[in-house]
Amino acid sequence: MLIFPAIDLRRGRCVRLRQGDPTAETVFSDDPVAMARHWAQAGARWLHIVNLDGAIGDQGPDAPNLRQLADIRRAVGIPIQFGGGLRTVDDIQQALALGAARVVLGTALVEQPHMLADALARFGADRIVAGLDARDGKLATRGWQTSTDLDVGAVGLRLRQAGVLRAVYTDIGRDGMLAGVDAAGTVSLAKRTGLRVIASGGVRDLDDIRRLMQLAAPGVEGVIVGQALYTGGLDLAAALALADRVEA
Repeated sequence: MLIFPAIDLRRGRCVRLRQGDPTAETVFSDDPVAMARHWAQAGARWLHIVNLDGAIGDQGPDAPNLRQLADIRRAVGIPIQFGGGLRTVDDIQQALALGAARVVLGTALVEQPHMLADALARFGADRIVAGLDARDGKLATRGWQTSTDLDVGAVGLRLRQAGVLRAVYTDIGRDGMLAGVDAAGTVSLAKRTGLRVIASGGVRDLDDIRRLMQLAAPGVEGVIVGQALYTGGLDLAAALALADRVEA
């Protein structure tokens, strides 16, 4: 199981939001590059970077978060999973050119479903990840600011049938709240859809990582950790060691 430290970017800074609320922001660093180096030096094998400004439609003309993506790519040697505000094939191309190893698409999959086939054909399924962000089992889009009536499992199954291989599943109600990961929901989604699922939202300590692993069906591929790392509730080295013991 992969452990992804999260770096959420807003106006060029490393922040965390509570339940995706842009008015409930905590700034953890004015230097995301230094933060990326810190996680890489601690042993991280991937980084998960989110362009929050792009996700909520507040990116502005200078796009500082895209500059940060390029700077982080130059600073660390580990691969980057990048999402937030990628609405067109050109957006995907730009993110990959700036250094992302793969991109996470959320809103575009709902609002522009025709784009998926083009993206898969141009970039390959290994570079396209579905972002399935759910509130009470229903998808939310536009940086979680817009609710839909779409069932997350049904959408995941449709995406798998269309050729998508993996998804990030976020329980919005838990995100940034240290409320515990939705391990059962993650496993259920993997089993129902056949997607390789990366859990996100609410991870607070090693017990959450352990719970995911104990329930993990083939297809639960990793977990994204943010708030717990930044507030000290979870030590990255300990989480990586736990994952390595299970893999062994």
